[in-house]
Amino acid sequence: MVGKDCVAIACDLRLGLQALTVSNNFPKIFQYGDVFLGLTGLATDVTTVGDLFRYKVNMYRLREERNIAPTTFANLVSSSLYERRFGPYFVSPVVAGLDPKTGKPFICGFDSIGCIDFAKDFIVSGTASEQLFGMCESLWEPDLVRGIWRINDPGILAETNVDVTQGPDELFETISQSLLNAVDRDALSGWGAHVYIIEKDKVTKRLLKGRQD
Repeated sequence: MVGKDCVAIACDLRLGLQALTVSNNFPKIFQYGDVFLGLTGLATDVTTVGDLFRYKVNMYRLREERNIAPTTFANLVSSSLYERRFGPYFVSPVVAGLDPKTGKPFICGFDSIGCIDFAKDFIVSGTASEQLFGMCESLWEPDLVRGIWRINDPGILAETNVDVTQGPDELFETISQSLLNAVDRDALSGWGAHVYIIEKDKVTKRLLKGRQD
């Protein structure tokens, strides 16, 4: 999800076989320097693809002597998945990061054979995709969020619409509420979440506790 000069990526922690829950601590987000990759799908392929791109990013860093940019990493993911188009990995990746030159947020998604879906607002993936689309469309707004200031004082009552910048804190609240409310409506998702807020000078990781039923 895109904010003002920041970007966020989040995932739930459930690992299951249909209705059977195997684990409530299965992270699906992988960090490669300043770029983040989220993977949903078959658990074994999630682990395999995560390790594969760690190897490829390390080789890129050794060869180029610089960190990989989000756009470059997106094309690497796309070409790597397309290589396996006749026996694809059963994953739906999401890439998030900040452009190292412009500082602008970058997000995109893929299908299992590498077709890129660029976005300027948010990308969703997984079994709760429909619920996530609904929640994100309801809560997310570009750059600015409409807020209300209320002043309650003896003899004074005022309500004023104000513009609140969609900064890191506001983005965290938006993506967290979107994810938690979406997974509550999907029996195959949930059991807590990881949220990463990516800014120009730091990355903040937070653990959300969700329903355990």
